[in-house]
Amino acid sequence: MIEASEMFKTFKDHRGKAIVIPTGTAGRHWMDYTEDTDRDLSLGGAMGHTTSAALGLALSLPDEQIALFDSEGSLLMNLGILATIAGKKPENFFHFLMDNGCYATTGGQPVPNSDDIDYAGMAKGAGYAATYHFDDLEEFATSIESIMAETGPVFVSLKITPEVENEPIGRRVRRPTKPRGQSIKDLRAAVGISD
Repeated sequence: MIEASEMFKTFKDHRGKAIVIPTGTAGRHWMDYTEDTDRDLSLGGAMGHTTSAALGLALSLPDEQIALFDSEGSLLMNLGILATIAGKKPENFFHFLMDNGCYATTGGQPVPNSDDIDYAGMAKGAGYAATYHFDDLEEFATSIESIMAETGPVFVSLKITPEVENEPIGRRVRRPTKPRGQSIKDLRAAVGISD
């Protein structure tokens, strides 16, 4: 298994100018490594819809690379999106799936059949241009540069160590983030879209 923080530390050197959309519990680690927050878009609280939103962004900004760091719990709530992405063929879309085998943000309940699900196989079967699976950080590190140079849609399944949050949501200490409206305004400015 891969520690999410180490995966993001590895990814940051290959981000280029990609718009990064981190989701889920593990996605919070991105804030420790990002150096271009105007090109980050948080979709916290959109479980089940993050993939659709990221696809919409990829289709609306075809000249920008979009890197979604999705979670398997969220993807399973809208699994049909794999076929939609494959059918739309967004060449700029990089779909990273952080599979920790549980619903970490709601207390660690296990994802049904988590040991036997082949997410990269599902994406391949749906028609993604390229698919990968990693459960070793070194293998991911030696592959990420070439992956980010591919034509999408690209799917990368990563077996991540779970980081379960058992504290009730109202009592959790969160990292300060920009409000979603400010994030969208900053992103629009970063990609040259005027209001």
